[in-house]
Formats: sequence, C-alpha cells, structure tokens
Amino acid sequence: MMARHKRLVLVLGIVAGVGIAAFLATQAFKSNVMFFFDPSQIAAGEAPPDKRFRLGGMVEKGSIDKTPGSLDVKFLVTDFKHTVAVKYSGILPDLFREGQGVVAHGRMHGDVFVADEILAKHDEKYMPPEVAKSLKDHPPPANVPPVNATRGS
Repeated sequence: MMARHKRLVLVLGIVAGVGIAAFLATQAFKSNVMFFFDPSQIAAGEAPPDKRFRLGGMVEKGSIDKTPGSLDVKFLVTDFKHTVAVKYSGILPDLFREGQGVVAHGRMHGDVFVADEILAKHDEKYMPPEVAKSLKDHPPPANVPPVNATRGS
C-alpha cells in the first residue's frame, strides 16, 4: 500500500472515530436534558406529561402541608398567575420556606407535580434565570412584597 493510501485510511479512521464520539455524546446529553416550565406553561399544557422537567416559581404562602411522622410534604408553586400543587417526599433544603423561590425536579401525575428533588434559592438576591423571567412576565399582585426585597433586622 502506498503512503498516500495509508494516510487516507488513517484520516478516515480519525474522522469516523470523532463522528461516533460526537453521536454518543449527543445521545447522552439528550437523555439528561430537563426543560424548565413555570405554572402558567403547565396550565397551558406545554409541559411534557410523561417526562421529567423542572418546575419553578414561588412557594405560595400558607400552602406548606407537612405530614407528621414522615418526610412527605405538599405545597403550591405559583408564578402569581397560575398555581401547581407539588408533592415531595424527602428532606427539604434549609432555605425552603413560604414566599421563597423554588425549583423542583420531577414529573406530572395528573394535576400534581411529583418532585424527586427540591432546590431553594440560596441567598436574597439569587434567583434562577428562568424563575426571574417567569416572575417578570407574571408580576406578583400589589400586596406581595418584591422577590428581592431585603428583610428588616
């Protein structure tokens, strides 16, 4: 075989290897992607009924219902236009509370979002970009304090 043919085979082998690696990486990313939806999008039927996704918004005041003697908790997530009931069984983050931003990972079962992970915002100013956009699109009513208002000491 001539040197030219050997180089061609080598280059084609490298290109095929890179192509296969890119295909496998794409497939791995597809299976791990979770899209974000707010309560208004869920109410509009935009959320996938059979796949995991992220639900974000504010924990509605007075909505947290903990089952005594278990780790089960139910609460409502709102974007101040629509509300979604959330059911979770596990240890909640320390910063989880009413009136705070939350992102829940899970899937819809009927009208209830069953979460397998709950994330709470970690300081007074941080909010996931998707939640901030959702709240900007659906501002809270006048009687609800702004999201990043500081508390008095």
